[in-house]
Amino acid sequence: MSILSDLLLVLVTYIYVFATILIPVYLKKKDKISKFQARKAVHLFAGLSILTTPYFEWPWWAIIIAGSLTVLVYMSSKKSKIKQLKELYESIGEEAEERVGYLQGPFHYCVSITLLLLAFVIFAPSQMYFPLSAILLMIISDTLASIIGKRYGKHNIKIPWIKGIRTLEGSLAFFISGFILCFFAFTFLGVTNPITQAHISFVDALLYSLITSALATLIEMFSPSTWDDLTIPILTALIIFLLTLM
Repeated sequence: MSILSDLLLVLVTYIYVFATILIPVYLKKKDKISKFQARKAVHLFAGLSILTTPYFEWPWWAIIIAGSLTVLVYMSSKKSKIKQLKELYESIGEEAEERVGYLQGPFHYCVSITLLLLAFVIFAPSQMYFPLSAILLMIISDTLASIIGKRYGKHNIKIPWIKGIRTLEGSLAFFISGFILCFFAFTFLGVTNPITQAHISFVDALLYSLITSALATLIEMFSPSTWDDLTIPILTALIIFLLTLM
């Protein structure tokens, strides 16, 4: 039964991911939403599929899904011969990605998820709350910071080497939402421990959440926008995990 349940979960995950990609692309083609809105919708909703990861009996399914989507996103370019992949690039591609010709940000997004899941499935399968909390930060907090920063940002943070604008309001939104998300991940998977994860105390969950969200906020602030989908989850998850080993 575990194989059948895993296969069903794989099918549901793929259906969910493709729906969260195709719907924003369709709405962008019909000019119902902007390219910025389409990109943020895909960034937010498609990434939430990682929440199925702890429920696989054979966790390598999660890596297979993430890896296949990584390849798919890499093939989504302005020169792609596959109509749907070219339309995906045209619907959510940013100006900064024109030079490289493919969806660099979303590709890094998929690569980081794949690498983090791979590393923790191999070395710490009972501590998936570390990669999942870092990935949730990338998925939700990064999106929220971008939206809040563009709409309400009044205090710019000038960092010479990043190709973009950071605002105090956006960074605060990242930190606050990040803390909430991390606390959810550490509490749900570590404190209440409904599945096969190593138990942690409520105090540890609180401390890990604070450190993780603070680290991620700093990493996001100093990372170029086309690279933050790679730097935020990987560096955040690795640093907090290493800190717990000290």
